[in-house]
Amino acid sequence: VRRQDGRTTKTMAEPSTMVPVAVLQGFIAEIFTAAGCDAAEGKQVAHHLLSANLTGHDSHGVIRTPRYIQWLQEGKVRAGQSLTVVHDTPTHAIVDGNYGLGQTIGPLAVDLGIAKAREHGLAVIGLRNSGHIGRIGDWGERAAAQGLISIHFVNVQAGELVAPFGGVDRRFSTNPVCIGVPTKEGPIILDFATSLVAEGKVLVASNGGKPVPAGSLIEPDGQLSVDPRTLYGEIAGSHVRDSAKGAGALRAFGEHKGSGLAFMCEILAGCLTGGGTSGPIPGGKRSRIANGMLSIYLSPGSFGAAQFEDAAREYAGYVKASRPAEQGVEVLIPGEPESRIRAERLAKGIPLQPDTWAAICATARGLGLTPPAVAVPNG
Repeated sequence: VRRQDGRTTKTMAEPSTMVPVAVLQGFIAEIFTAAGCDAAEGKQVAHHLLSANLTGHDSHGVIRTPRYIQWLQEGKVRAGQSLTVVHDTPTHAIVDGNYGLGQTIGPLAVDLGIAKAREHGLAVIGLRNSGHIGRIGDWGERAAAQGLISIHFVNVQAGELVAPFGGVDRRFSTNPVCIGVPTKEGPIILDFATSLVAEGKVLVASNGGKPVPAGSLIEPDGQLSVDPRTLYGEIAGSHVRDSAKGAGALRAFGEHKGSGLAFMCEILAGCLTGGGTSGPIPGGKRSRIANGMLSIYLSPGSFGAAQFEDAAREYAGYVKASRPAEQGVEVLIPGEPESRIRAERLAKGIPLQPDTWAAICATARGLGLTPPAVAVPNG
């Protein structure tokens, strides 16, 4: 991998450590409780972090634990928070998360949208000032379980990470988009970052995990990179990753298309909710980051689509019946890979890179906890 300074780096995935799901979830809950959450909140945060790992989105899973705990200790996120309603009507609302943990605030905002949409057929909820809200697919699944379609646009206030198409300076965050659709056979969930990869995938790679795809990062001189140091600066000898120390940026997926979607996430989740955009950052320094999310909830029956779920599933089957371009490789619909990974990991455990597991254990020890001695090497 060629860097701006002329160095080359070879990034390879290291052997993982397998941790049983129940043990890991209990351990993570214990960490958050020791850091100031009550027991119920600790369990809920752990549940949603594990949900990301179970669906294969390790970038939004327990790897985030050390960072979240650091933010709690620094006062950048807060335990025990709820929503403040800023503006409310029967069909829409603006709510403030008061910088609470996203895995606490997210369900509250989603449940408000679900309640309004079930009563009135549709709802729009603008959430601002939430801590990192995690895997957005969780919120699409939550609405789909109640028979609702949902659409989510997310941004990060003061969280510049991604260069716009044609540029090298950071202007966006990774700004995910999610669409969830209910069917009788389970939800169809489209959930993706508008960056070529999520920042958390660079975090995983920096800990010895799967390398990011070619051209995921860009240096200040315009050269492309896959080196995590492009985003974090020097990382040797430390489990701490700080994207503010890197000189480069992530790139948007799909050239101008991903860049355009990221821009609109800033407008909808940042400007419209009143939470603010990724930049400019006052004084050029971040005191904290916060997620904004604009969510739209639709009840199919209110649109006269009585057989919506059957029609959606029938169409999904039609798409899957397309002849594969590569022999032996089937056509998949959104959410299908995640469903299969969930079944596998529930049975076998969660694979964690050694540095990720070490960082979580170090965080636990710093809180006076003893890590479980159950992890075993996996290849």
